[in-house]
Amino acid sequence: MSPLLELLPNQTRQYIDAETVFLELRRARAEAAEVRGSMFWRTQGHTDYLIRESAGGAQKSLGPRSAETQSIHDRFKLRKNEASSRLAALTTSAHNQQRLNKALRVGRVPAIVVKTLNALEAAGLQDHFMTIGTHALYAYESACGVRFIPDALATQDLDLLFDSRKRISFASHMRRMDSSFIGALQKADPSFRVMPDQKQTAINDAGFEVDVIRRTAKDADPHRFRMSADENDLWAVQVDGAEKMLSAPRFSQVVVAETGHMAVMNTMIPVTFVAIKRMIAAATGRDPKKRLKDTLQADVVESLIKTHMPQFENLVKKAV
Repeated sequence: MSPLLELLPNQTRQYIDAETVFLELRRARAEAAEVRGSMFWRTQGHTDYLIRESAGGAQKSLGPRSAETQSIHDRFKLRKNEASSRLAALTTSAHNQQRLNKALRVGRVPAIVVKTLNALEAAGLQDHFMTIGTHALYAYESACGVRFIPDALATQDLDLLFDSRKRISFASHMRRMDSSFIGALQKADPSFRVMPDQKQTAINDAGFEVDVIRRTAKDADPHRFRMSADENDLWAVQVDGAEKMLSAPRFSQVVVAETGHMAVMNTMIPVTFVAIKRMIAAATGRDPKKRLKDTLQADVVESLIKTHMPQFENLVKKAV
């Protein structure tokens, strides 16, 4: 029996259409963010000055009215109107695609996973994390238009690998946000709380867990790392093999929830996933039940590489 099930043709077509709209929506959001705030004229004495106001309310004078500042003002207004119109149109289109995704059963990623990935992106944190573990399989199957057997996917926790190589920029971003990492997760589900006896884990009222891990401390890495200045925030726990995952090329793919909502999942290329799973399965003291699942996941992803991802076949031996 094959570990893979091909999507129906109408599901594949719908996924392609939905992916296109969703990626354009992300670009539209980025364009709209570039023209956040406003620009207006302020009269002081007998002179008009062009004022740029940021989304946070900070104001800066761009100089007195002239042909140059008038052109700056007009271009800004035009860009803002165009960005706003495009964002509104794509938002409506994305909502339509979500409904079609759900109706055609295009997605099967747990809704909380997609909500969490989108919450990280909304907070500007997506480039600091990589989805690893079982949920990475959703990215691989989505890229190939297939579905893995259910036994390979069942899990109640999402593993996020924090890129501690970017810890300084991450810490600066968290200070600018004036928030905590658990606060960002609570945008996905307000019931997320840090587990008192496992500070690397957030758990919601449904029992779904988000674990934050990091590479073993090296170079200037702090031995312990809390995700923000908030004393009640999550701590990233060190794990073996994380350095190998961080060093691997990234694999990014749009994934679809059972609800039809979409998100971009960043993970490692599939050959690295296979190598890591085989390494974990061979580790002394690994729980036998988990070892069986590790081996199964390595097998199904390796099978997918052979049948649907020939671009990675020559990398399989190098990744081991």
